[in-house]
Amino acid sequence: MSNKNTPDTTPVEPAESQSNTQTATFSRRGFLKLAGASGFATAANTFASSAKADPSTPDGTPEQVHLTWGEDPTNEVVVSWGSAAAATHPRVRFGAGSDRKETVHAVQRTYTDGLNGEVVFTYHARLRGLKAATTYQYEVTADNDSNMGSPFSASFKTAPRGRTRFRFTSYGDLATPNTNWVLSSPQSRFAVQAVERFQPLFHLLNGDLCYANLNPAQQPAVWRDFGNNAQTSAAIRPWMPCPGNHEIEFNNGAQGFDSYLTRYTLPHNGTRFPGRWYSFRVSSVLFISLDADDVVYQDGAAFVAGPSPLVPAASTGHPAIAPGTSFYVRGYSDGEQTRWLEKTLRHAENDDDIDWIIVQMHQDALTSSKTGNGSDKGIREAWLPLFDRYGVDLVLCGHDHDYERSYPVRGCNHHAGIDATTGEKVDTLQPKPAAHPHASNGNTFDTSHGTIHLILGGGGTSAPLDVYGVDTGNGNPQAKVFTKPNRPIPGTAAGTFTRAGADALEDAIWSAQRDTGTGYGIAVFDVDPGERGGRTSITMGYYHAPGADQKATADYELFETIVLEKRCRD
Repeated sequence: MSNKNTPDTTPVEPAESQSNTQTATFSRRGFLKLAGASGFATAANTFASSAKADPSTPDGTPEQVHLTWGEDPTNEVVVSWGSAAAATHPRVRFGAGSDRKETVHAVQRTYTDGLNGEVVFTYHARLRGLKAATTYQYEVTADNDSNMGSPFSASFKTAPRGRTRFRFTSYGDLATPNTNWVLSSPQSRFAVQAVERFQPLFHLLNGDLCYANLNPAQQPAVWRDFGNNAQTSAAIRPWMPCPGNHEIEFNNGAQGFDSYLTRYTLPHNGTRFPGRWYSFRVSSVLFISLDADDVVYQDGAAFVAGPSPLVPAASTGHPAIAPGTSFYVRGYSDGEQTRWLEKTLRHAENDDDIDWIIVQMHQDALTSSKTGNGSDKGIREAWLPLFDRYGVDLVLCGHDHDYERSYPVRGCNHHAGIDATTGEKVDTLQPKPAAHPHASNGNTFDTSHGTIHLILGGGGTSAPLDVYGVDTGNGNPQAKVFTKPNRPIPGTAAGTFTRAGADALEDAIWSAQRDTGTGYGIAVFDVDPGERGGRTSITMGYYHAPGADQKATADYELFETIVLEKRCRD
């Protein structure tokens, strides 16, 4: 494990199956520097060029290749991809070292985009019976793959078994590097490369993957750009996503998630809503991924701003969508997700092999961003009491395009907020900082006293620099809070609509650290499970990209390091 007090300068190791290798090193302050070549020197970049189909001749050529964990990360990985047309006999051939290679035939999943009528083809191959902590090589192809003579190839490593150290990374709000799309940015490419800089076992992608619903006539094209960009990393290590508000699309399923659900195969949750939420375990850490769209008050999904209606392609058979219409899905599971969450946390409480619980979701319970969305009382009502009761250690979010870290929090203060319009007292369920958060010093926290919330919304979307609320005069910034359902409201021009802002304000007494220099960054977590009866720790280094708002850059520098530490379960 590298010392996170200084940026990692370890050279990238090329994958075993890479050809035409390039020399790659890291500068002390900057990002990856390549000798005599442009691009990113990993196997995935070499393979990505042969894994993107020619759009002029649609066929079964694999592209947008990505990995996810299966039911048990030590022995199961899912390989998923798309193709421009239906693939004939899509399959994955894989093996470890000199072992005999096996072939798994993929399952096809399709959907027809509800706005432009395009049929999208995706494929999923579940690789079972793998050995723990083992590197596997694999190839993806089909009978009508135009690169069949030299198919897409890459490698991945399964999770370790037992109490073993590992690394993972996280951010949300990635978008695409194709600036033809709304909210996309060149930084999206560098953000994917940043994951490869740190060589994690896997990456958590905290919602708002590509913002396709902001580009309604081109939703499948935006998803395709996103997938081909993410492939640089996601084809060689699992990327585990959660849905955000921008995964919700008109006419694409009951909750608008068909684009998302068709592309990803995720661990089963045993409910009527597969793919929306799930859990998996690596070493002594239980990871829980949630869909906060189900509980938040804010209406952050697709809506028609006007003045013209949104008119789907005639081939879809769908009627025009009137200005002011929004796709508001709060409460869609009727509490089933929350019941699943409590059951999952209760089982973890009785599992002596689990020391840490990390939750991933998109929207925020604690954020003081001035230009972003705001905190949401819906999450505070539904899930923060469960996090307190069962000792959740860390919550990773996106949504607001910045970095913010809370103190460990537990419990809440009542009637500590005010109505944003009238100034009257409002109960925002203001989270309360823990009384004794530190394990040893100012940068080491004992999460047995409370849950730390991280806002990691700086994947690749454009972000303003002036993102935080004003100081209220008592040393605390002011945070916006949604405390009741909201809908689009009339805009200044006739027939136009805009989103209603948060209805309440509170002092952000829970806010411990904020990056005021840039919105872009990546969190790197090193887990040391320790020995039973001893101490266990998670070291988090947050790396940001100063100047990325003004110019395309690949420079990531260390912003801060914190350590979470507590006793192992006996």
